[in-house]
Amino acid sequence: MDLLFALTMACYILSSLGYQGYILFQKRPMYSVASVVLFVGFVCHTGVVGLAYFKGGQIPINNLHETLSIFGWAMVGVFLVLQIKFHLMVLGALVAPIATTCVVIASILPRPAVELAPLFKGVWRTLHVGTLLVGNAAFAIACLVGILYLIQERAIKVKKRGFFFRRLPSLKLLDSMGYASLIVGFPMLTFGIISGVIYAQIVRGKFWTWDPKVIFAGITWLVFAALLHERLAVGWRGRRAAIMTIVGFLILLFTFFLFLAG
Repeated sequence: MDLLFALTMACYILSSLGYQGYILFQKRPMYSVASVVLFVGFVCHTGVVGLAYFKGGQIPINNLHETLSIFGWAMVGVFLVLQIKFHLMVLGALVAPIATTCVVIASILPRPAVELAPLFKGVWRTLHVGTLLVGNAAFAIACLVGILYLIQERAIKVKKRGFFFRRLPSLKLLDSMGYASLIVGFPMLTFGIISGVIYAQIVRGKFWTWDPKVIFAGITWLVFAALLHERLAVGWRGRRAAIMTIVGFLILLFTFFLFLAG
């Protein structure tokens, strides 16, 4: 497993360098190589996650090392799926370094063994954690796309065709990918919360507690639900949707750190 993790880290680092090279020099072969290397890294990373799952009988998310590693894995996975349709090349220059940072930090963190009672290894915990991870990764990508949208919109408004203007795609493409990321993330978040409620009932005997983590998870869901409603019913697009997406992800980050704090 350590060898696979080292290969994962090496691939992510190389792909990050390749994507940065593409951004700087705009050479398509650099992007192609970076994409292939990132995919290879994801395959290796999937092997790491799979081995940890079969060894422990649960999704490996019992300490900060495992949490960072699997978040990086989920983010790369969602990115690769969305790339099939959108081919938003510049986004790799953000996703790959974030995934690299996750696995590099994870590699230097301690890996304390955690033994969980059989009650905590049920299918509902697996569904709860797995769907939340995919949802959080999709929202992270939506946030990055929102930031790129605001940068490109600013460049257009000031009529300054600078470094980013020449490298970023159209506002329409950015908005479409941001929306697609939300469409992926929201059902995952919803199912993650529902399965978490069921899991809480099984483990603690009650569906709801007034724990700050639970409250902020509910607030996060409401923010993204409102955003999707406004996009579908009112036709929100562009700047307003991008800002709302970024705000929603910041709340999600706060909730994530609350969970880490215990």
